[in-house]
Amino acid sequence: MKILLGILEQGLIYAPLVIGVYITYKILDFPDLSVDGTFPLGAAVAAVLIVGGMNPVLACIIATLCGAVAGMITGILHVYLKITNLLSGILMMTALYSVNLRIMGKANVPLLSVETMFSGAIPTFVVLLIVVVVIKVILDLYMKTYAGLSLRAVGANRQLVSSLGQNTGIITIRGLVIANALAALSGALMCQYQRFADIGMGAGTVVIGIASVILGITLFTKLKIEGSTAVILGAIVYKACIALALRLGLPANDMKLVSAVLFVVIIVLRNPKWRDKLTSLFKGKGEEHA
Repeated sequence: MKILLGILEQGLIYAPLVIGVYITYKILDFPDLSVDGTFPLGAAVAAVLIVGGMNPVLACIIATLCGAVAGMITGILHVYLKITNLLSGILMMTALYSVNLRIMGKANVPLLSVETMFSGAIPTFVVLLIVVVVIKVILDLYMKTYAGLSLRAVGANRQLVSSLGQNTGIITIRGLVIANALAALSGALMCQYQRFADIGMGAGTVVIGIASVILGITLFTKLKIEGSTAVILGAIVYKACIALALRLGLPANDMKLVSAVLFVVIIVLRNPKWRDKLTSLFKGKGEEHA
């Protein structure tokens, strides 16, 4: 039960990040690698502010705003300076490494002796569930507005949106602002959950995000569960796979390798050709056994 609760908690911590990656990867069709920098940015800002005596909730809000600014800069690099989307994210991710070090003043900031969002009487799982539900409701309402529909339209048909007189560049920047704000919020939650912020905690974050999005869409779309709900469940399933790998005895130091392998497996299984081959293989074995 304790393991299951831990899986759910970590899945919910990564849920805002995964929703942000869903916006860039699936809706905008923008491979945004800057989340590898904005995730630890949120952790760094929140950790420093909480250690300095600020209310943890307010620290999370400020960390989220810092992530939004980073996302805006990524968008400006791409839209106005005409740098490719992939390179814009890499540049922002690289720059944020130094920015995060500047914010923390060192490579690691412990939170062992301070109050966090999870120090109260309310269970950690309940706090995280409330945060994720609030984010999901706000995002779902936003997506039904004109601005949200424009965001979806840019990813589906950029030329059509442009022909209707809409500034696709501004809409793209808006999407990146939302996505990186959510990534920073995840980082702020994670540093409070694990009681420290570390300069290297963002490594592989984009892999976790994309893998969770693909898992959620692949597994739950057939069950008529779509959008942000599907990718949140995808994050929980992804964390369950990592927990299973640990239970099987794999060293914690190998988890980045496990994440990469799991990501490759997910991509391969999404390919109908490989999926059909595996299905026929198992069918053949079953018939032979019969």
